[in-house]
Amino acid sequence: MSLLKEIAKNKLSLIALIVLVVLYLAIIFAPFFAPYAYDEDDVLYTNAPPTKVHLFSLENKIYQPFIYGQKFTVDKYYRRIYEEDKTKVYPIRFFVKGFKYKLFGLWGLDRHLFGVEQGKIYLLGADLKGRDILSRIIYGGRISLSIGLIGAAISLCIGLIVGGMAGYFGGKIDNITMRLCEMMMMVPSFYLMLALRASFPPNLSSTQVYLLIVVILSFIGWASTARIIRGMAISLRENEFVYAAKSIGLSNFKIIIRHVLPHTFSYAIVAVVLSIPAYILGEAALSLLGLGIQEPEASWGNLLSSAMGIVNIRLYPWILSPGVFIIVAVMCFNILGERLRDVLDPKRKIL
Repeated sequence: MSLLKEIAKNKLSLIALIVLVVLYLAIIFAPFFAPYAYDEDDVLYTNAPPTKVHLFSLENKIYQPFIYGQKFTVDKYYRRIYEEDKTKVYPIRFFVKGFKYKLFGLWGLDRHLFGVEQGKIYLLGADLKGRDILSRIIYGGRISLSIGLIGAAISLCIGLIVGGMAGYFGGKIDNITMRLCEMMMMVPSFYLMLALRASFPPNLSSTQVYLLIVVILSFIGWASTARIIRGMAISLRENEFVYAAKSIGLSNFKIIIRHVLPHTFSYAIVAVVLSIPAYILGEAALSLLGLGIQEPEASWGNLLSSAMGIVNIRLYPWILSPGVFIIVAVMCFNILGERLRDVLDPKRKIL
């Protein structure tokens, strides 16, 4: 609770924390918040623009949020030009019935936060196949945000163990481990990530690709963490509590796990928060290049693949909305990480 109070003292870090909580709640309960399934398409709404929400209409005597139906015409370049069909009025309902889903794979439900009983509501527009971009962003966040957490956690665990052992034992173990870390850090991470992904067969299922990306990103990120933990372990191994643990007969492994590594947790918390953006961007880069999550599964990276052409961006600028979510998530993690660094730094000045 004291840590939360320290974060709350800074308005910017508090806003970042709230935004991240909202994002993670949205992806945990994605079927409830998403008005449509991530793979539900409709050719009548190909590249449809964001739906305009009207609050009330005196003419139609509607005093609640609603949308008009949409109709389109085809111009001389065979592009669809959408416009509102004011003869069709669809009130926006909350806790409306929609597609059926299983919450956490246990309870069968069909209620959604909002929606319309007829027509389509696309708050962030539709893609080339007429799929709701907002729903795909919510479902895609499950991939992008969870990879960040899991990848950073695995990388941190490897870095803690390897760095703790190298710093505690020293000698040959330290030399071999640090040379390995230096070799890992010499190779540019992006190219190493591409090389590792290319070494596996391309025809993998979405689950296999997801696990593969987690392993690749974790394999890349542990070396820098291990070097810092190793330096902290070198100073900690000379403390009196380590000698006391040795005198009562504790094994080296127990001393490292119980006494050395816990004293590095303040740094570890900051490191894992600050490293999450790199994993989010890494997954986005792989998926954007077609080496990550594949259609029809959604991730923030492969949602941006349709924005590779400048013509598509000019005609359908709403396809860039997944990039906004990536930027917001990365900024929030960086802001929160910097605040945690200030709070957990024992040398900071308390005013």
